[in-house]
Amino acid sequence: MNLPSILAVTVLLLAPGFLGARAVASAAAQATNDPARFIIVVGAPGEAQYTNQFTRQADAWSRLARRAMAQSTVIGLDPAGTNDLESLQATLASLPPASPEPLFLVLVGHGTHDGRDARFNLRGPDLTATNLQRWLASITRPTAVINLASASAPFINALARSNRVVLTATRSGNEVNATRLGDHLADLLGEEASDLDQDGDVTVLEAFLAAAARTAESYKSESRLATEHPLLDDNADGRGTPAEWFKGTRATKKAANAVATDGLRAHQVVLAPGPESARLTPEQRSRRDDIERQLEALRASRPNPPDDTYWSRLESLLLELARVTLP
Repeated sequence: MNLPSILAVTVLLLAPGFLGARAVASAAAQATNDPARFIIVVGAPGEAQYTNQFTRQADAWSRLARRAMAQSTVIGLDPAGTNDLESLQATLASLPPASPEPLFLVLVGHGTHDGRDARFNLRGPDLTATNLQRWLASITRPTAVINLASASAPFINALARSNRVVLTATRSGNEVNATRLGDHLADLLGEEASDLDQDGDVTVLEAFLAAAARTAESYKSESRLATEHPLLDDNADGRGTPAEWFKGTRATKKAANAVATDGLRAHQVVLAPGPESARLTPEQRSRRDDIERQLEALRASRPNPPDDTYWSRLESLLLELARVTLP
């Protein structure tokens, strides 16, 4: 197999919208599948100035869940609530652990780190990374944990796992100032500006990159030293990758001794689905995602120059991808 013989397939696959479908929260989910879920946890504001800020972020995530036709639960805004840790534990325990539809756990608030464990501040007892590690252990469905709090980076080390995306506002537990990432992300959820590859969907990766860029620019425009540096991990090695290591939607660097570059799985989990995504069944999306991961692995192992075995495998995967995703 050679390059000219595969060009027709490649051009077809690059047509607008062709690769737009990802693992999404959509109405196409079969009745036997638990629907996509958003659990939005609003932490203790500490100071009055953060009350409206956190509520605005939670409202933005709730609107996104409605747009995605997903089920959503908000914890932390009930005036009568006194123990939000208990509410979160009960909510997670009530979820069906296996489903092709994703779970989004969004933590909006402040965090701390005592040198041993990272905490997300709640009314009542705080949520620790260790708590969450234990409570998510039995959940095998695609999961994205989005921790927008200060001192959130250690959640990556605790939660990294296959089929899971972990996003944090900071790169270490020592970045303890109130963060800006959550506000910028709330502004960008579902917006065209976040659709970096213009395929109609906004993925977790795209939202991370767009919000991280705005966060960095906000510090730069004020001539202030940035006190937060967002990270994303989706390759299960617990190291995380900063936004500046990406070119477009592809990471061009990886941490020392990392098992693989981050970004591929996060770009398969959609926050705001476009029309192309809704028509695929969960089974089609799962198979498509698997093929895309095989394509990425093939690309990473590409010989120089490519040989007939490489071109043959590439053609086979692209044709199968077309059969799965084309109407």
